[in-house]
Amino acid sequence: MKIHKILILIAVTIVFGFTTQEKKALPEGFIHVKDIIPDIDVELRYFSNNNFVGDTITGYKANTLILTKQSAEALKKVQDELQEQNLCLRVYDGYRPQRAVNHFMRWAKDLNDTINKQQFYPDVEKRHLFKEEYIATRSGHSRGSTVDLTIIDGNTNEPLDMGSPYDFFGKESWVEHPDLTKEQKNNRQKLQQVMLKHNFRNYPKEWWHFTLRWEPFPKTYFDFEVE
Repeated sequence: MKIHKILILIAVTIVFGFTTQEKKALPEGFIHVKDIIPDIDVELRYFSNNNFVGDTITGYKANTLILTKQSAEALKKVQDELQEQNLCLRVYDGYRPQRAVNHFMRWAKDLNDTINKQQFYPDVEKRHLFKEEYIATRSGHSRGSTVDLTIIDGNTNEPLDMGSPYDFFGKESWVEHPDLTKEQKNNRQKLQQVMLKHNFRNYPKEWWHFTLRWEPFPKTYFDFEVE
């Protein structure tokens, strides 16, 4: 009987040992955000086909939010403050491998591939995406301290109305776009204010895009996979 229990214990140890080994260690300075914000809502759009490319993006192997430790700690303060109002963060992207950016570049050069044009860039010609700075050869996301996110209702899990969808290429996504309802303006300002309060600066042409001030890797672009 004792031998049987020992064998079971050994088997369990082996299984859990393999599981631990399969979870690859992150580069120093990076963490899995759920480790410190377990209740954050994560919907990585590039780990799906619900994005402007219409396919899973190279380098995204899991719906796992990764950021630098400093960014994750600052984001936790944002989440804690929003929860006092029965609100929550939903994150669409965090750390992004350089190979994913390379995927975007290849896609942008294929002018015949416009499967999701109507949804994400109806008023922009695909050949102009580089010129109008919707696609770039480098992304702040690859430095690990940039996040794309919105606010959701704590009861319904529905995102607040921001006036344009995430990753919509057009002036409707500019933070100060004039043709917004009062509710949409208020929702954008709520997001802007809480992120700025905790040291995230916004990119004015994308209401969802924020980068940590004094980011730890301002000149380093990483390429490890999201898994």
